Amino acid sequence: MSYKRILISRTDGIGDVVLALPVAGVLKHLFPQSTIIFMGRNYTKPIADSCSYIDEFIAWDDIEKHESEKERIKELKKVKAEVIVHIFPRKEIATLAKKTGIPLRVGTSNRYYHWLTCNSIIKLSRKSSPHHEAQLNLKLLFSLGAKKRYEKHEIPKFYGLTKIEKLKPEFYTLLDNKKFNLIIHPKSKGSAREWGMKNYSELIKILPEDKFKIFISGTEEEQEHVKLHLIDPYSKVTALPGNMPLSQFISFIAAADGVLAASTGPLHIAAALGKVAVGLYAPMRPIHPGRWAPLGLHAYFLVKDKKCNKCRKKKHCECIESISPETVKQKLIHISEI
Repeated sequence: MSYKRILISRTDGIGDVVLALPVAGVLKHLFPQSTIIFMGRNYTKPIADSCSYIDEFIAWDDIEKHESEKERIKELKKVKAEVIVHIFPRKEIATLAKKTGIPLRVGTSNRYYHWLTCNSIIKLSRKSSPHHEAQLNLKLLFSLGAKKRYEKHEIPKFYGLTKIEKLKPEFYTLLDNKKFNLIIHPKSKGSAREWGMKNYSELIKILPEDKFKIFISGTEEEQEHVKLHLIDPYSKVTALPGNMPLSQFISFIAAADGVLAASTGPLHIAAALGKVAVGLYAPMRPIHPGRWAPLGLHAYFLVKDKKCNKCRKKKHCECIESISPETVKQKLIHISEI
């Protein structure tokens, strides 16, 4: 069976959206004549716009702002979707999709409201699964003719991050074509366990200046803290503006050589672009690298081989912070010489 318009719903963070892009890629391969529509948050639009497998973007923010359900239904009907795949489950979206009359509605068995609102239920438990987030996303396509399981090494070809905006000259001139241009993204806005400013500071000290040009990225809200610890003390560090548009940040990552970060959006963008992506992780479930590691042609991660539970309710994680700067340095040097 063929479908003219397929809607993917993933209305959360940047990294989550990147790991949902292979869903668009697989759908485009299954239904090459279909229009693939992605519904997300406005701030993630540049990710969808950069994907060659996505034809249209719908902002959930623009639908959600309507107070009445009648208006929300009216807005969603404009999409004319024949299928909706609920990758990030939200009760209000699932209910709205049913009331809008979308014929095929795909959801997971672990959300009770999907049993009331969806007519294609996929048995899927993310929390206890040994599989990667991107693999779990693709499981939702089984009823549409996709394979039951995609191996991790198969996934990068389905990202489709090829529609990259041209990098502006003021950013391009920051790069050094004689060095490995490394973007360090030290913060996570609370979405991941962090390595800590002390570790990043020590790493910057010991990374050979003749081999690496270091950039520090972060949001405007994070800038003051990052500036104090990682920018002001080091003349060899270049700060990327916190208000850099996401579309340009994607372009900068594409032009640079690699990203070092915890499990964050920039790390997954780098992996999807085929750049070096080195992730720093805690071994704690469900945030461990088995579930959230970067997937790409040059993607790597560092994690302590131990059980990690005592940090579960703490702000700081001893397990990730105990990864030594020297270990990270050696990993980066080895990768830069490949």
